[in-house]
Amino acid sequence: MDQVLIVAAEASSVTYAQRVLETWKKQGRKIHAFGVGSQDMENMGFERLGKSEEMAVVGAAEIISQYSHLKGVFDTLVAEAEKRRPQVAMVMDYPEFNLMLAKKLHALGISVVYYISPQVWAWRKGRVKTIKKYCKKVFVLFPFELPFYQEHGVPCEFVGHPLLDELDDRLLNDPEYLKTHRNQCGIQDNEIVLGLMPGSRSMELKQHFQIQLDTARILSKKYANLKIVILTAPTFSKEQMQEYLEDFRLPYILLKDESFRMIHLVDIVLVASGTATLQVGILRKPMVIMYKMKWLTGVFAKIFVRGTKYFGLVNLILGKEAVPERWQGEVTPENMAKLVERYIVDPAYKAQVIADLERVRQYLGDRGATQRVVKALDEYLTP
Repeated sequence: MDQVLIVAAEASSVTYAQRVLETWKKQGRKIHAFGVGSQDMENMGFERLGKSEEMAVVGAAEIISQYSHLKGVFDTLVAEAEKRRPQVAMVMDYPEFNLMLAKKLHALGISVVYYISPQVWAWRKGRVKTIKKYCKKVFVLFPFELPFYQEHGVPCEFVGHPLLDELDDRLLNDPEYLKTHRNQCGIQDNEIVLGLMPGSRSMELKQHFQIQLDTARILSKKYANLKIVILTAPTFSKEQMQEYLEDFRLPYILLKDESFRMIHLVDIVLVASGTATLQVGILRKPMVIMYKMKWLTGVFAKIFVRGTKYFGLVNLILGKEAVPERWQGEVTPENMAKLVERYIVDPAYKAQVIADLERVRQYLGDRGATQRVVKALDEYLTP
């Protein structure tokens, strides 16, 4: 039986890794996958040596606080890889951890492929040298990544974005379906629905959620028909979110559902930077992107993020600030409320943003990314 090492430590990576496992299962493949993943992956037979929900940290301060745990998982992965000799290792996103792991695996003679590659085309471009040295191939999600990797001599294959495979077309172009969906959730036709998406990591929840709730308080004083919908990330339970809501006296809906279905319900989204912005953009929902780190993490980010004007993924893709983005000291309830309010009071501005977001999908390729990844992995596996 073929052995495959997978490292999926981020919420989005977990979904895409799970789709690969599901495809192998449907094909009847005899593959034992182990590494870092979610409880859902474990339920499918994946052997978890590291739990994604415990490893989704970001930034220097958070990594330092979790260092001993992360190092323990890292050392276990290396030891097990040396013992089991997997046919291939598929690492996903999570670059600080995965690039060090790729180096160790390469030294053991194990083939490493990178799926959901780091955004080296946007910042810290020097990492592409490490990827070239230790990875056999990179599966890229965006067409514009191809020339960057090719220019640096990195073997790569454009597979498209797996997010598109998660999308039900009714969520895009069916007004009646939207009306029915909203009514089922208790949303009235005359209500302005503000979605809050504070992030998928524990530190993001701590840094962002209170600011988002305070933003909602400010806006609700001016707009009596404002409905607050809180979108729970797959890494959290509704109970975890509820802990932050004890003093939130406004009417709200707390949802936990598939991400696209939740985003479908809302009119405007206040969203933490990350893959969620891409999901919001695909559904053409006007948004305000925010990100607030601990002070030390912010200092490091300012040092290392060079050569790009934007941090929001949709703005990076479109090459302009199509939607407002703010970070660190600029992320205050007052500032967020003003930016959200512009969508309410300025229909022409809102229409322009929606028109810009219409172009996001064209950068993501065709559906079928998971099938293309599985086919590419066949090169390393027993027929």
